[in-house]
Amino acid sequence: MMKKVKRLNKIILVGLSFLSTVSLLSFTGCGVADNKSRDMGQQEISKEDMSIPAWQRYSDTPVTLDWYINYSWFVTGWGENIVSKKITEETGVSINFITPMGNEEEKLNTLITSNSLPDLITIGWWEPQVNNMISNDMVYSLKELADEYDIYFYDVANKTVIDWYTSPDGELYCYPCSSCVPQDLEKGNIGSNQTFLVRKDIYEAIGSPDMTTTEGFSEAVRRAKEEFPTVDGKELIPIGAHSFDDMGCTSFDKYLMNFLAVPYEKDGEYYDRYTDPEYIRWLKTFRALGEEGYLDNGIFMDTRTQMSEKIEEGRYFCMLYQRTDLADQQKILYSKSPESIYIAVDGPKNSRGDDYVLPTNSTNGWTVTLISKNCKYPERAIGLMDYLISEHGQKLTSIGIEGVTYDIVDGEYVLKEEVKNILNRDRGEYDRLYGADNAYWMLQDNIMQLEWMPPKDEPLRQMEEWTYPYTKYTGQYDLYIKENSAVGVAYAKINRLWSETLKRLLISESEEEFDGILEEFAEKRNALGYDIVVREATRQMQENKRRLGIK
Repeated sequence: MMKKVKRLNKIILVGLSFLSTVSLLSFTGCGVADNKSRDMGQQEISKEDMSIPAWQRYSDTPVTLDWYINYSWFVTGWGENIVSKKITEETGVSINFITPMGNEEEKLNTLITSNSLPDLITIGWWEPQVNNMISNDMVYSLKELADEYDIYFYDVANKTVIDWYTSPDGELYCYPCSSCVPQDLEKGNIGSNQTFLVRKDIYEAIGSPDMTTTEGFSEAVRRAKEEFPTVDGKELIPIGAHSFDDMGCTSFDKYLMNFLAVPYEKDGEYYDRYTDPEYIRWLKTFRALGEEGYLDNGIFMDTRTQMSEKIEEGRYFCMLYQRTDLADQQKILYSKSPESIYIAVDGPKNSRGDDYVLPTNSTNGWTVTLISKNCKYPERAIGLMDYLISEHGQKLTSIGIEGVTYDIVDGEYVLKEEVKNILNRDRGEYDRLYGADNAYWMLQDNIMQLEWMPPKDEPLRQMEEWTYPYTKYTGQYDLYIKENSAVGVAYAKINRLWSETLKRLLISESEEEFDGILEEFAEKRNALGYDIVVREATRQMQENKRRLGIK
């Protein structure tokens, strides 16, 4: 359900592996302020009461919490579907979600500078505002809230996550969703979100060609366009990709590198993936296809919304894309014509034919949730958080309510047929009626949910299962670069330089021009401070390995 991506895609490391996933090692922050009297007039909690989870102790007193979600696409409401009703019934908490209407970064910065943060905040772990809020003493320590109001937190929180996210001052200021540690991959059936997808009917009609080589890939793209110039009266787009942003385009950089098994490190130092010969060879292939007219201009301009509309129409032939980002559109295609869906197949490979190295989530997870010091009822916020990260909360948000959305048959969790049909046909209607299947994903634990979540049905299963053999843990290479440091300034400038350079490389008119642009990039990158970024990246990589027990 990770529909979600302002950008996981924004986790690209430019000039190295500019991937980005937190170790938060550089976080600094202040402890919780002196306890203030609460609007609720809470009395001192006895030790006996503290043995009862806060969500149960306070459930008879209704409150509403404002929860900011830093993604403009998040539109799920509260109070109509059965999951949100159940949460409110059991905790006494109702939620008023707040999302940005336009630019997420501008909205969040405004909330911070005006000291008007809502009660809870959920943003990407890599966002610099996380450190800003912590260092400016704008959010509570979850440990202090737990000690004061809800020691149940220590029963339900993942101890590895607590250790990973604990700041140098010994406090814990945020909690992630979708966290995964290296040992989790031993449990099996953990997939990556990164796939190479083709439109099934067109791919099969042109003979299911081998697209792992530059020659085979190019020929398949040409044949698809020649034999299927239009789809339902609209022009076929030969190659699709995630949207470009100020860090590049994840399809044409990070994803492509992972498919080519470009290493993250060499000789103990962070490796420059962006000038790797295998990667450059494939970028030149895309450039040549662009020169022939097979790179649509929309690739460089379309927003996620525009891409989703085109995917729903089945207009792309192939794309390096996050499979969960098109899950809703895939279901619509399947309902219209099962043969028109997208399937995962072997895509670009390096010249040695090495297996792909496709990352799963890391210990950092995807987003983090923080509790603001503006929070009217911090005791209710920590109680709600503990409820949601518990097994009880995870079952409710992932599979719903027994007897309503699922039954237990011979020890297996089985979705009711009518519920499954709506889920597979109309995600919006499903969220309105039921609100399970991680519609409220902000504190989801995908690993815990493996114990009961039924396997996906088509048309989503094939895309996920295809990734299983190639899924690897790469969290040791996740970086968090402080925005206001010398390294952070250099890092941001290099990101912007790469974003501009990638477009120029793809639309260059000749291979000679391509080589000149790449050489110019390397020179400018060095002048911007690439060396200090590599040193910091290497330092964090080595520290991450130590903390994760990876050699």
